[in-house]
Amino acid sequence: MEKTFHERIIELVGRIPEGRVATYGQLAAMAGNPRGARQVARVLHASSDKEKLPWHRVINARGRISLPRMAGFELQKALLEDEGVTFGNDEAVDLVKFRWSPR
Repeated sequence: MEKTFHERIIELVGRIPEGRVATYGQLAAMAGNPRGARQVARVLHASSDKEKLPWHRVINARGRISLPRMAGFELQKALLEDEGVTFGNDEAVDLVKFRWSPR
């Protein structure tokens, strides 16, 4: 039986290695729905704790954290920095350097 989009997202997020990031849109496309970036956010919100997903490794297409300040931004940034991901003066991650490219 074919996996659902939700299941494919959970599997993909679980594969993002330490020190790498993926974008919502990148994951959506890899899971078969190139226009499903918002759905990826919903899957992460609903399943990160239950599935023990490295949710902090998913950022937006501009290389930035989408969570607001004082509502998760600082935690996500700290978790990424602990893994060696660096941020520029504009608070963006260099996607050329840190984007996950699975084989």
